Amino acid sequence: MALSMKCNVKSVFRFIHKSNFYRRLFKAGKATGTTSLPKGQVFSGIQPTGVPHLGNYLGALESWVALQDEYSTVMYSIVDLHSITQPQDPQMLRDNILDMAASLLACGIDPTRSILFQQSQMKSKQKNEGSVGLYTYPVLQAADILLYKSTHVPVGEDQIQHLELAQDLARIFNNQYGEFFPEPRALLSVTRKVKSLRDPSSKMSKSDPQKLSTVFLTDTPDDIVFKIRRAVTDFTSEVTYEPESRPGVSNLVSMHAAVSGQSVAEVVRLAAGMDTGQYKNVVAEAIVQKLQPIRLEIQRLRADRGHLESLLAKGAEKARSLAAPVMTEVRKLVGFY
Repeated sequence: MALSMKCNVKSVFRFIHKSNFYRRLFKAGKATGTTSLPKGQVFSGIQPTGVPHLGNYLGALESWVALQDEYSTVMYSIVDLHSITQPQDPQMLRDNILDMAASLLACGIDPTRSILFQQSQMKSKQKNEGSVGLYTYPVLQAADILLYKSTHVPVGEDQIQHLELAQDLARIFNNQYGEFFPEPRALLSVTRKVKSLRDPSSKMSKSDPQKLSTVFLTDTPDDIVFKIRRAVTDFTSEVTYEPESRPGVSNLVSMHAAVSGQSVAEVVRLAAGMDTGQYKNVVAEAIVQKLQPIRLEIQRLRADRGHLESLLAKGAEKARSLAAPVMTEVRKLVGFY
């Protein structure tokens, strides 16, 4: 989305560093993702970097599913343009896009209740609207948020500055051309941070070279049991939740609570009398029960590439119908016609 602005990438980042962004971001009250929030337009994106892992699911995707029941319009984009900031094998990228679509659908993203689409299908339809600045990661992210006049954006704490960039750009445009773009607000729900099974001081990651560190949504029950049994703990057999002094065991407790829907206190109480070896079996079984339906659905969806491609194309058409009038009005406001 090309806007007429007297700023470049360096200048927009100056806005970030000079701004008291917490005060401005939540000036109307912190968004929490609860049903008390007003209806609005939600937008978020995810890179097609392969099948998500348990941390992705518990930290973001699970809440994405819930947002479908809380807002009038919910849009989720597979942001493949972001991914090409790093070298990509074309066939692998195509496969990853469809794998991500299958994963989102299997997790509960429903095309009848939300709009799921591929980012590049939108941009490629808009001729003569791009520039090199558009494809700078934070600017592209901000452009996507503004293009659909998004009112709320689910983000992690590490992405708040990127959201503030979208707010600043909306404010710049509005100051020059009149009130048009809403200033999108952050949806900061309770973030479940899942740690590496082999190094509980680090986040669970797809790129971790230790294969036993990460539980993927497509892992078999045997894979999950094997990985959990080899999770790093300590020499104390009792199950407690002490993230600072016992990060490994506490990570297992956090995962168990998240996949079972119980509180950390309930999980610890139920584990009374178990040693960590026994408790690992309980955690593994809880994760298997949570992920098994998702794994099977991903397998089913992967087998029909045409169906996935069709769903993404339909989602792009819906997204385009929302973006087109915005772009038309922007062109009028800046004087293109």
